[in-house]
Amino acid sequence: MMESSGGPYLNTAAVASPVGVARLLQVAFGCTTFSLVAHQGGFSAAYGTFCMFVWCFCFAVTIFIITCEFTRLHSCLSISWGNFTAAFAMLATLMSITAAVIYPLYFAQFGCYSISCKVRDFRIAASVFAGLLFIAYAVEVILTRAKPGQVTSYMATVSGLLKIVQAFVACIIFGALVNDSQYSNYVATQWCVAVYSFCFVVTVVVVAFNVTGRTAMLWCPFERFVVIYTFVAILMYVSAAVIWPVFCFDSKYGSPWRPYQCSQGKCPWDSQLVIAIFTYVNLVLYIVDLAYSQRIRFVSHP
Repeated sequence: MMESSGGPYLNTAAVASPVGVARLLQVAFGCTTFSLVAHQGGFSAAYGTFCMFVWCFCFAVTIFIITCEFTRLHSCLSISWGNFTAAFAMLATLMSITAAVIYPLYFAQFGCYSISCKVRDFRIAASVFAGLLFIAYAVEVILTRAKPGQVTSYMATVSGLLKIVQAFVACIIFGALVNDSQYSNYVATQWCVAVYSFCFVVTVVVVAFNVTGRTAMLWCPFERFVVIYTFVAILMYVSAAVIWPVFCFDSKYGSPWRPYQCSQGKCPWDSQLVIAIFTYVNLVLYIVDLAYSQRIRFVSHP
């Protein structure tokens, strides 16, 4: 006679709950998107490869998450599952919206001038499903985001989600830096690169400590560490927000206007402008993060 295991092995809520349904839609939309592109839509160059990577990567990780939750295997993993799924949902949202913008921008068109109408239709369909994929991931972020007074994983809080956005914005800055931004011309702009690198690394470390459940290994309470680091990051980004535009757009060091001889897509001035814009974006994100981090610390220690 077999003994009762004390409960079901399979977790049907993993696919029947609102979050589970959102994940199933992510799988369906993701699979449809890269299948359309691979079959007839086509892709080329670095931006096309990036889009395919995003859709395949998000599809694979979402399948992994659904499988682990449905079979309850996530309880055997030595990670903080709630932090991992919340962090991935935010990352997938950012990556999918980037791909949903890039692919139609470079590949989709309404006319059949340089490609066949069949290829055009496949590309338009892929663009539509790429947009639906972004919506599905955004819905999961909304459904799993921490509500006021709710005890939940740190990565599901506004502060935790902002960490993912900050790291993603830093990656955009790094992409512009390597695209002939001429940051090595001055020590001051090299300092800005050091600021972006330091803040990116520490932010990734904070996320990694939460996902692996190792926050207790920090030399001080996690909430205090986050507040101190975020404050330091704001000061460093303020310096970069002042220095970078001066040494790139002041007539003494750079050019206030885009040089007319610069070719489209290969102009250092364009990269410098992108870096300046996203420097201010990340500065605002860190300021908002500090406000929420301080709030979390206050709630945790009344």
